[in-house]
Amino acid sequence: MAGSSFFVRCGYVDENAFAMRTLQVLSAPGVGCEMLYREAGRADAPVLLWLPGMGMPARSYLPLAAALAEQGLGVALHEWRGTGSSSERAARGADWGYRELLAEDIPAALEACRRRFPGAPVLLGGHSLGSQLACLYAALHPGAVRGIALVAGGSPYWRCFRPWGPMLRVAFAAAPWIARLRGHFPGRRLRFAGNEARGVIDDWARSGRTGRYAAKGMSHDLEAALATQSSPVLALRMDADVLCPEASLRHLLKKMPRAPSESRVLDDSTLGVHADHFSWMQSPQGVAGHVAAWYERLL
Repeated sequence: MAGSSFFVRCGYVDENAFAMRTLQVLSAPGVGCEMLYREAGRADAPVLLWLPGMGMPARSYLPLAAALAEQGLGVALHEWRGTGSSSERAARGADWGYRELLAEDIPAALEACRRRFPGAPVLLGGHSLGSQLACLYAALHPGAVRGIALVAGGSPYWRCFRPWGPMLRVAFAAAPWIARLRGHFPGRRLRFAGNEARGVIDDWARSGRTGRYAAKGMSHDLEAALATQSSPVLALRMDADVLCPEASLRHLLKKMPRAPSESRVLDDSTLGVHADHFSWMQSPQGVAGHVAAWYERLL
């Protein structure tokens, strides 16, 4: 049943010494993935459901999960449809967009978290595109999560990127056409994201061209929903992140005027690595510390 989840097996994986439990989640008929999770040290600890960036498999965030667990948080790593352990792969005969991600996949992952961590406060977090979808889901489901943690995330609106915004605008116009011609967006070949579904690229490129969110096939006004979103937001921006500059983050946060928000800029000295869009993932202790401290302030 769409939007429901169940566990068909439970086991362990150990990659680069980061041990995680696994469970299988079904979000639509024939569509499933393996969600990685790690328990906290105490039963009343919050659990953070983490939404990866575009084309990023869940396993990319194993160091982050370990760092968050060290801070006392439970963690579940969502797997996007078409990526990593997902049973689906984008193709001419297999397409989806933000509607499926928001109405089927994220709800299934949240249900899995609530079953595995009964009674625990749920936080929603994300990187890059995952941060945008975290905000959209919370906006569509008031009260569903205790707070939203955004890491290296913001709106892709081309006007937020100077001086190369006009080139980005051209890319946002071209990407959907490339996806339609190929049957999917060949991100691996183009060295941007993964091989993405046409619908995801359509919805993403539209937000890049217009600065506004919409999902084909959804009747909801996503911009109006964001305007009423009131869950607290933590926004962590990387100092040298050209893929998410200050204007990009500010554009996203301005869409949620009712949400109490905190913003922090992390630099090389704080992270121990170059403070760009991806390098923080190699040394996520600083990010984990900020997330844990933020949650303590929410109590």
